[in-house]
Amino acid sequence: MENAPGPRLGDAFGELLVAQDCDLATPQYELVERDDGFIGVTDARIYFREAPEWGPLERHACEQAQGRVLDVGCGAGRHSISMIARGLDVTGLEPSPGAAHVARSRGVPVIQKRLDQLTEGTFDTVVMLGNNLSLLAGPDTAVATLTKLAHHAGPGAILLGQAMDPYGTKDPLHLRYHEWNRVRGRPGGQLRIRVRFRGTATDWFDYWFLTVDELAAVVEPTPWTLSNLEHSGPAYLATLTL
Repeated sequence: MENAPGPRLGDAFGELLVAQDCDLATPQYELVERDDGFIGVTDARIYFREAPEWGPLERHACEQAQGRVLDVGCGAGRHSISMIARGLDVTGLEPSPGAAHVARSRGVPVIQKRLDQLTEGTFDTVVMLGNNLSLLAGPDTAVATLTKLAHHAGPGAILLGQAMDPYGTKDPLHLRYHEWNRVRGRPGGQLRIRVRFRGTATDWFDYWFLTVDELAAVVEPTPWTLSNLEHSGPAYLATLTL
């Protein structure tokens, strides 16, 4: 008997958002698979929620944004839409073709590129919300990524990044993963994951849940200064100033 085929590689996140956008009343489910076999499940309607349904850190960040804004990993555009409604000049940055299509259909101008491919634009505010500060990926890439963003930031610009302290858990499954990472020479909170939806999966990528101390260490050699922190449980919002 032949083995069943695995998921095809493709734009699983984009396919998810396109499917959810077609019917916001019926939940679609995002599967996030970790390299130890753990699978997390998320109701994709979270990517379409409006500001009253957000947590306080996301609302505060969007209220603090000013001038020309770059929304890194904009997804379906929920944060961009809120800031556009405030009259800000917002551009989304989103590598997923499907997600970029959905965001554009909802009125968000989108650069369809990865962060390391960005070549255009100078911004007064960079937002990395919904835990998107984790797109720094790991200590080996974070300094270069933050430095690149500084090259696209105007004088006095701010970066508003949301993250989660990975050690605010007592779940033995996650604690074992932290220890396995350390054995492999990785930070405890550096996840190796892929997104799955129906029969499609993305490539594997690193997603770094970093502590405040880890963030401070990678910010220090860059043009940014860690100027403010706000906490809500294990989640935090970091303000970096150029």
